[in-house]
Amino acid sequence: MKNQTIILAADHAGFKLKEVIKSFLEKNGYSILDVGAHELIEGDDYPVYMTAAAMKVAEDIKGETKAIMFGGSGQGEAIVANRFPGVRAIVWYGDTVETNTTNDVIRLSREHNNANILSIGARFVTDEDAKKVIGKWLETPFSGQDSHQRRIRQIDEIE
Repeated sequence: MKNQTIILAADHAGFKLKEVIKSFLEKNGYSILDVGAHELIEGDDYPVYMTAAAMKVAEDIKGETKAIMFGGSGQGEAIVANRFPGVRAIVWYGDTVETNTTNDVIRLSREHNNANILSIGARFVTDEDAKKVIGKWLETPFSGQDSHQRRIRQIDEIE
């Protein structure tokens, strides 16, 4: 959904790609809330930035807020994000959007799991592939099927 605000977060490993994607999203009609890093600082600690993004997503009672995180592998970033109630972060770290595997993973993360954070392993992807995957992820709606809603409620009840 264009005109939506997308939260972006990155550490040193994902900083360059975050800046590329920020420009890409703005050119495509999205508003951006960049929670950092705001400059390249080698060796900075990703949990600070990922926590800021995940908290923004978790605060949205309507569940419409989405964030994109950039780190070396995307794994630690998603681990941080998934500690917050209502956050469903997935990891993507490569393969082009044209492959069935990536298409299915990205599509199903939205259709079935209503993923609200996409964590990207910046060390393993090209700028162009990241743009394609992000576009696909943002444009794929949640199916809203009863079975998927029921499972998401079950996930949200886990303490």
